[in-house]
Amino acid sequence: MKNKALKIGVVTSRFNSDVTDKLEEGALDYLQSIESDKIEIYAVKVPGAVEIPLTIQALFDQGCDGVVALGCVIRGETSHYDYVCNSVERGVTQLMLQYKKPIGFGVLTTENDEQAFDRVGGKHGHKGREAAEVTLEMIGLLRDLKTKKKTKPSLKKNKPQPKKRK
Repeated sequence: MKNKALKIGVVTSRFNSDVTDKLEEGALDYLQSIESDKIEIYAVKVPGAVEIPLTIQALFDQGCDGVVALGCVIRGETSHYDYVCNSVERGVTQLMLQYKKPIGFGVLTTENDEQAFDRVGGKHGHKGREAAEVTLEMIGLLRDLKTKKKTKPSLKKNKPQPKKRK
């Protein structure tokens, strides 16, 4: 039986598009470098970072095996930054646990534009590509763990060692 292609979603926020377009480009370049019969990519754009979790949920409901979440939240003068960052992180974490499927978290939370650009091919790597890599790695890991569970691996538990008396 031929293995079915992985379905990978890529959700990208349009807000701060000068950064998020680069995040998306890195993620898609990586995913497209994989043999085309092994992966199907479903790329969508959303208005802002807060909309990312709802869109991920819709992609999971459509059968995606994993999703790459891409956005950029840059601190401003108000507390809005904190609410957006917390909302996105909380939503993404809840979805991973609810669906038991990986989400590569490529939502940058930076103090300024310079920090953001350093993370889309600058001195701090490319977080869009890294989020895509993480998504595929976690799909593989979860599949391996599921297979090992079915074959009942012998997981050794650390037994407490008695304390030596002096």
